[in-house]
Amino acid sequence: MPYRHRRQPTPWPPASFLGRVGPSVAGKLLTYGRARQYRRGERLLHEGGLDNHVVLLLRGLVKVTSTASGSETLLAVRAPGDIVGEGAAMTGLPRAATVTACERVEARLVSRETFRQLLREEPAVAHHLAALMSERLGFANRRRADFAACSVMVRLARVLVDLAAVCGQAAGGASRMVDVPLSQRELATMIGAGEDSVQRAARRLKAAGLIETAYGSITVVDPSGLRDISDDAQR
Repeated sequence: MPYRHRRQPTPWPPASFLGRVGPSVAGKLLTYGRARQYRRGERLLHEGGLDNHVVLLLRGLVKVTSTASGSETLLAVRAPGDIVGEGAAMTGLPRAATVTACERVEARLVSRETFRQLLREEPAVAHHLAALMSERLGFANRRRADFAACSVMVRLARVLVDLAAVCGQAAGGASRMVDVPLSQRELATMIGAGEDSVQRAARRLKAAGLIETAYGSITVVDPSGLRDISDDAQR
């Protein structure tokens, strides 16, 4: 059934899937499938699930987690304009991760058959999807390489730079508040470190004036300073 999507107050983020395909094609994508809303804590996708639709995120943030390593690991945070569930749609394999709403989420669910038909009709969409999937794989590979090669502080700095870019909200000057509730345990699993090590690294970054922390929130005070820490480790 055709769907009239509410206009975005601002364009989709350029790095997001809907931002990449452009407003015309994004508008076309959003006429397919069905609308769905999720409450905070509700799961959009379940790891191991055999369903194979894709989810287009329109409002709200989600966490992507996996228990493949034996305990729940935070893999990524996705924001409005992003697509999730594309792996199962393209391969037909079970879901590789769980996707959970961090807040109230509005989404568009598109069946595998419809989505693959759209890819045939719009070759540019297939190109952008392939590029996005390749970047996500590269991101995961870099994270694994960081576990062995970089200190906990460098790994934490890199993750916070990424999170500030994906879900950061302006907090005065260059500061960006990471607008998603993240526990120390979740940050620890994301960078492959112990909670105590993450706490110590966070204290060092805070003492250096690079971040501010409060219960359940982190503000990146100096994004360029965090990037310098990340870049110095590669030199």
